[in-house]
Amino acid sequence: MRKTRLLPIVSMLLLMVGCAGLQREHIQTEPLSGCPSQNAAALLAEQDQLGPLSDTHTLLCALNVLRGTQDPAVRRTALGSRLCLHLAERETNQEKREKFASEGVNFAESALAQGGGHDGAVHYYLAANLGLAVREHITLAMENLGRLESEMKQALALSPDIDDGGPLRLLGALYLKAPPWPGGIGDLDKALELLEKAVKEHPGHPINHLFYAQALWEEDDEANLSRVKAELALGEKLLAEGNWGYNKEPWQKEFAMFVQELGEAELSRR
Repeated sequence: MRKTRLLPIVSMLLLMVGCAGLQREHIQTEPLSGCPSQNAAALLAEQDQLGPLSDTHTLLCALNVLRGTQDPAVRRTALGSRLCLHLAERETNQEKREKFASEGVNFAESALAQGGGHDGAVHYYLAANLGLAVREHITLAMENLGRLESEMKQALALSPDIDDGGPLRLLGALYLKAPPWPGGIGDLDKALELLEKAVKEHPGHPINHLFYAQALWEEDDEANLSRVKAELALGEKLLAEGNWGYNKEPWQKEFAMFVQELGEAELSRR
């Protein structure tokens, strides 16, 4: 098996309790002009319209509403955490990105404290936000791999289909990228099982195919090369033809990095 480096993808998944070292100062977005008249309950009812296709101003307006509400029915959901994740993912400034992600962690922890632990989405978005918040701190990720595995399993058990198989995709990526025993929890067999299931049950998501291609490649079996290229090509096609909003550009970079890795490996064999 190839020696896999611990990429930011692993950090993206990190989940721990206490969140020591996270930014606690939120991004200051007030005053915001042009925001519609909204309340938290209405946002919750229309939450599916707030996502990668929403412009940043719309997300910020919604986030400000959620910051000001104490409605327990809203606070115990994953909505605030999900909004913060979308804002963090499109933020190019590291400090601001970490602040949005840390706020997303805070929203999710509040949701758990108010009884939202039965909702897999709360665990899922907590993990993704915390990972972004500590992406540049790999030691923290390494120290909390067990906690991460446990929380992502909860997300998988409770809400396996959220985000087009997100729990399958992220837990599979964790097993793929983490160091193997005894230093970590990396397990290529588990990664292949989860990621194959992701592409079968959610074939329309490009990153499912990218991660599965990477897992097949890590088997270091020449017989897999055609399957690797097929999964990669399908993922690239889905990405090019789909309307993925603000996610499209960073995903294109992930594909490009793997294409380069494949190309360099093939050149080295000639």
